[in-house]
Amino acid sequence: MRFIYLLIIICCFSCNNERVLLLPEIKNAEITEVLDVSPAYIFYDETQPDSTLLNRKNLIITTNWLINVDKRLTLAQAIPHIKFLQDKKRNAEMHKNEDAKNYFTCNDTSIKNLGFLEFTEINYAKKDTSNYWVRKNNIYKKNHLEIHFIDDTNAFIEGIINNQVQPQLKFTDLLKTIRQIVKEDSVTLVCNFNEKLKFEDYISIKSKLSKIESNKINIDYNEFIY
Repeated sequence: MRFIYLLIIICCFSCNNERVLLLPEIKNAEITEVLDVSPAYIFYDETQPDSTLLNRKNLIITTNWLINVDKRLTLAQAIPHIKFLQDKKRNAEMHKNEDAKNYFTCNDTSIKNLGFLEFTEINYAKKDTSNYWVRKNNIYKKNHLEIHFIDDTNAFIEGIINNQVQPQLKFTDLLKTIRQIVKEDSVTLVCNFNEKLKFEDYISIKSKLSKIESNKINIDYNEFIY
């Protein structure tokens, strides 16, 4: 099966009601085509208790999944649905395809078409990082930096490198700041996101992180929502 999406704004029709989903915007996506896919939609819908509506009726377990999330939603609204879909696929017992991946669908403004961000291996945790590291002291002793994204303009980095605590450092240029801190030793980046962050801003941050080109920087698959 092959879907080619040409619309930036996705319109779905159900019971004669038009639904509009606004995709998050990125530039210069590394992935611009995905084959053998099936879609799911997480709509912004003010008529629902949490202002979200999940449509997953077209998902096929053996395909690559394209998850279309409205950019107006917050992480608090979107992540529970995303985790639900991840669990459905990971826990499937029949007709499971280990090679099938999950992608967020985005509007790539640089090509005026769609781009995609893979998130197959990401694990979302609804807690702060303190509990995570306390249980993994062997990891905590290694070089790692925690990035805290408060909102689209407020974030800071802290962590331990070479067994020395790094001071909290606010930043506006994410990639430049990381390159300045990471010079010789390999470092693991752990991302923390405020649950009030808009999905548009989350995708923008993820797109920037995906452009880090260094064998000394490893981005942890665990993301913390607080």
